[in-house]
Amino acid sequence: MEKIWAPWRNKYVTLKTKKKCIFCIDKKSASGDKKKYILKRNKYCFSLLNLYPYNNGHVMVAPYRHVGTLEMLKERELLDLIGLVNHTKKKMDKSIGSMGYNIGVNIGKAAGAGFPDHVHMHIVPRWEGDTNFMPVLSNTKVIAASLDDMFDLLKG
Repeated sequence: MEKIWAPWRNKYVTLKTKKKCIFCIDKKSASGDKKKYILKRNKYCFSLLNLYPYNNGHVMVAPYRHVGTLEMLKERELLDLIGLVNHTKKKMDKSIGSMGYNIGVNIGKAAGAGFPDHVHMHIVPRWEGDTNFMPVLSNTKVIAASLDDMFDLLKG
């Protein structure tokens, strides 16, 4: 069995303080989208870059409505969510040349959801050889491109 280790995220995942939900954003106002790394807004969902990425271009897609599980979404929200995941993957294919993807949902804190009360999907682009010795030897993950660069590539 292979394991994916992400020790650099431990501090974020184990925060004891109550965090404001990053997915509860103003549905209508797009002011500050670049600062928040919001890539696209649809009618019911939006996408944004993950500030604590597993890999370059790690994007999250979330509904505007604050619900904790997929089955709590209305059909139109679920369709918009999956449609935006698909749109984002296609955008990544063209703009950053991903060779593969990890796409999924962490439901509940025990499953690793940093914001367990607001369901969201992760899209993590992958390339052959994108893991190396740095996390093992020095507890460091190498992210080659800045969030600003990724935003410009994926937004454009």
